[in-house]
Amino acid sequence: MKLFVSVDMEGITGLPDESFVDSYRHNYERARRIMTEEANAIASSAFEKGVQEVLVNDSHSKMNNLLVEEMHPDVELITGEVKPLSMVQSLDDTYTGAVFAGYHARAGQPGVMSHTMIFGVRNIFINDVVVGELGFNAYVAGHFDVPVLLVAGDDGACKEAEALIPGVVTAAVKQSISRSSVRTLHPKKAQALLKEKMAEALEKRSEIKPLKAPDHPVMRIEFTNYGEAEWAAMMPGCVIEEGTTIVRYEAKDIIEAYRAMLVMTELAMQTKFC
Repeated sequence: MKLFVSVDMEGITGLPDESFVDSYRHNYERARRIMTEEANAIASSAFEKGVQEVLVNDSHSKMNNLLVEEMHPDVELITGEVKPLSMVQSLDDTYTGAVFAGYHARAGQPGVMSHTMIFGVRNIFINDVVVGELGFNAYVAGHFDVPVLLVAGDDGACKEAEALIPGVVTAAVKQSISRSSVRTLHPKKAQALLKEKMAEALEKRSEIKPLKAPDHPVMRIEFTNYGEAEWAAMMPGCVIEEGTTIVRYEAKDIIEAYRAMLVMTELAMQTKFC
């Protein structure tokens, strides 16, 4: 068995606000350590259940947050920012399952630090389904026939996962009070919960099916202002839907849609606010 683990940061235990997830802020180094410990808890449980290979992909911001020198020695780590598949880099059809840890709710939904990719995105639609990072990444996993076995993060992320992926195992390590405050487990108790839920997810793996995207998906990204939409629409194949801030892209498959989304959101960040 092989396991792919994508680790974001906003949904990690005990992190309530941006002072923990911004590398220039005072709580960041504390958060990196907790993030690394949670990745290790998941990996340790997987190895105990017979998984032979665990690949961990750092999936937050510049994607160089996990402390490689403190990672489980049998884990392989992908670290660094420019990756063609970003949060799901190197996931392919050789994996038994995927785990999304440290995840958060999508933009506009209740949950600590909820957002979708960049703060300029209101919604992403795949055909008629609205998705956040969690849903889009799950569709990519489904493209390779890989089920998402476990989602860990705040309660908002767990509810989102349960609505999208029948049978998925979830581990809520904190409950959101507001977008910048939480009621949280102690990190040690959270790690115990993650180990327990990882074991449960592996036992249930045959019951959890991959999340499949439609063939030739139409991706629509709704931005917060027209300037962001203008920049995103600079990418060939994109059009702005008249009277909206929605940019439309018709893709050959979900992988092309995902890579288009990465380019469109990077372009949108060029918008200057005056």
